[in-house]
Amino acid sequence: MSSLFDLTGRTALITGSTRGLGFAMAQGLSDAGATIIVNSRHQSAVDEAVAKLKAKGCSVRGAVFDVSDEAAVAAAFAKFDQDGVEIGILVNNAGIQFRKPIIELDLKDWKRVIDANLTGAFIVGKEAARRMLARGRGGKIINIGSLTSHSARPNVAPYASSKGGIMMLARVMSAEWAKFNIQTNSIGPGWFLTEMNEPVINNPELNAWVKSSNPAGRWGEPEELAGTVVYLASSASSYVTGQIIYVDGGWLTTQ
Repeated sequence: MSSLFDLTGRTALITGSTRGLGFAMAQGLSDAGATIIVNSRHQSAVDEAVAKLKAKGCSVRGAVFDVSDEAAVAAAFAKFDQDGVEIGILVNNAGIQFRKPIIELDLKDWKRVIDANLTGAFIVGKEAARRMLARGRGGKIINIGSLTSHSARPNVAPYASSKGGIMMLARVMSAEWAKFNIQTNSIGPGWFLTEMNEPVINNPELNAWVKSSNPAGRWGEPEELAGTVVYLASSASSYVTGQIIYVDGGWLTTQ
């Protein structure tokens, strides 16, 4: 059974992976045997994450690019090609949050979130899939959604719209590429203890609401996503495609 989850010999690119859920998923994929590539827009963040992961014994390299910059993404993949790096697993995790009521929301902030969260997954996914298709050995693409892929919340219109879109993007990718042995799925994380959720964590009322509204009665730890991402990246999920798996402690069951 363990061979189903063995990622030895595979290379995984995890976007937005220098901290939080992305870092935890990178660590989980490495623990399953994959060589990992961590990504951020910032060289210093990538260097720090690579050093931390190497200290843990991971086979890791860094890639600095903005997922929403098509030219930068193309250049990064050209460098992978030049170095003989074959990405067989892509985790589209990069994303940002912006909280404001719709009627107060500026178009520039709407576009900034959509570009980072949804357009970036399209750009990076296209570059990765183009090479997976050319190699003819299949691949895995995992788009990171959210509870807002399913359940709306006030004041997060661009974020929720992007996460609903990223789930549908995975389904369309699946419809186009499943016949080429490329499985494309989504993960919908619930309330996790990450930097992005600090405004909620640090608000006593909201913090209490998160815990009381969740059957698990607590926040999720980033490491608790590792099993799901390894499953979707491995041959154990070879007939699973176009799906979203919510990892939320049961939160959606009560909504």
